[in-house]
Amino acid sequence: MPKISSDTLWELAAAEVRSRESGGGEEDGGEAVSERSVFLMGSKSGGKTSVLLRCLDRDEPPKPTLAMEYTFGRRARGHSTPKDIAHLWELGGGTSLSDLVQIPITPVSIKSLSVILILDLSKPNALWGTMEKLLQAAQAQLEKVSSQAQQAEKAKAGAKHQTSVHPPARILPKDYPDRELLSPFPVPLLIIGSKYDIFQEFDSDKRKVVSKTLRFVAHYYAASLLFTSIKSESLMSKTKSFFSHLAFGLDRGKTVSCDSAKPLIIPAGSDSFSQIGSPPTTDMDITSLHAKNPKDLWKKVYERVFPQENTSEQRELKDPARDPQYSEPQIDAMRAQKDQELEQYKRNAAKSWKGLELET
Repeated sequence: MPKISSDTLWELAAAEVRSRESGGGEEDGGEAVSERSVFLMGSKSGGKTSVLLRCLDRDEPPKPTLAMEYTFGRRARGHSTPKDIAHLWELGGGTSLSDLVQIPITPVSIKSLSVILILDLSKPNALWGTMEKLLQAAQAQLEKVSSQAQQAEKAKAGAKHQTSVHPPARILPKDYPDRELLSPFPVPLLIIGSKYDIFQEFDSDKRKVVSKTLRFVAHYYAASLLFTSIKSESLMSKTKSFFSHLAFGLDRGKTVSCDSAKPLIIPAGSDSFSQIGSPPTTDMDITSLHAKNPKDLWKKVYERVFPQENTSEQRELKDPARDPQYSEPQIDAMRAQKDQELEQYKRNAAKSWKGLELET
């Protein structure tokens, strides 16, 4: 696979200007630069940054993601051809910062946007809540900006068409399995189960519940599903293929693995409800769960096996200004001095108030 290179933002901007000045190269027989966006979100400390760095062939230690971070990858299609660009956004903090989805999901980006949801398989008691909240936040923003984009296009075209505007659904091929029963995610979606090296040590029945549930969710959203571990070269190679398919349009391979005893590798459209089967309910009566729909039924069964932790995570209380990762000696020294002055002011103010209380 061609190596993905990275340049500075300045070089990227300069290349973009040159490309636009030459009309993108299309008029004179050249190839146009392809630009895509990929938005990564998922479990807190679930390995998002580690997976991304490996997919970009960057040999550097992962650092905790602070809120939302941006990077990019570039890939040359051949000798002396323009490099395709992938804009890569990563959301940190698990579900606590889900309102930041509005940064990467815009009326401009949705034309070539894909979403990667990375779920920590080693923490099944937080998996459903994390998945549900992040997918809901992303879907709501996608539908909002899609509607805005259509309204803008309608305004440009004039008032010829007075019909109401609805966000367009993602159209699946007519031969897509269970096509009429699905609720396709608005843009291509890849669900990655991380830390498979820990997950494979789980009890087989519990692994089966997690695997079947994620297969159902992925098929329901017409998404791809992949289990991986940064400790496995073969699994990371598969992960990179799926990533490069979204980021650069490369072939993701034809491997399919639906066996819950092995890492799942299921490209979108390769599964079906008949192959997945019913929820694994060995010791419970499904009718007693009072589910509103099939997805709700799978959720209730899953939560019976893995009671969900409270996913309304507290916002990160750690002060980024004190994080050694972002140290600036001169600024930090001045900040320390001001902190001391503030504490002294507080003490003096407290003494003044006590004095006033005694006088009254």
